[in-house]
Amino acid sequence: MPNLHPRDFWAGQFGDEYIDRNISDQLFASNLHFFSNVLKSCLSVTSVIELGANVGMNIKALKLLSPESNLHAVEINKGAYNELSKLDCTAHNSAIEDFYISETFDLVFTKGVLIHIAPENLDSVYSKMYELSKKYILIGEYYNPSPVELTYRGNEGKLFKRDFAGDLLSKFSDLTLIDYGFAYKRGPFPQDDITWFLLEKN
Repeated sequence: MPNLHPRDFWAGQFGDEYIDRNISDQLFASNLHFFSNVLKSCLSVTSVIELGANVGMNIKALKLLSPESNLHAVEINKGAYNELSKLDCTAHNSAIEDFYISETFDLVFTKGVLIHIAPENLDSVYSKMYELSKKYILIGEYYNPSPVELTYRGNEGKLFKRDFAGDLLSKFSDLTLIDYGFAYKRGPFPQDDITWFLLEKN
């Protein structure tokens, strides 16, 4: 496989193959537990947008937990978007950096997405998340105190760990950390060792 830019990598064949790995009853149950913990720290959430939603496993969980909420989801891969568009949400087929909507949302989040964004594109994605949020930003990613690149399923330049929440707190002075946690892959409701941070926009 050629060394594609991360955007092209996820929009293409590898992103297509990822779809099957992202669908399971276990993941759905784990997502219900994950978002139940996160939402306990939010005063009121009636609108949500997920950036990098794949087939919508997070959206499904949020719809069950908050059925009246206005849900939007952005996904770059066309096959995943086709599945996402079947759900009870407003789906958008776009790269995060290119996405635009005039609407703002109570909660903006990524989960296992920023780790796959090319470092040179992160600042644009951070700004997009900030602009879309009117109250909360949730970061659910692999954490590392300093930026580091890892090989991802045999591919170079596709997986990056860093302090994403710290970057956002440094970039935007009106953001405050209000909660954080860790979801262990061997726990009763496993996630892929995700560290999550909930930020509030003041």
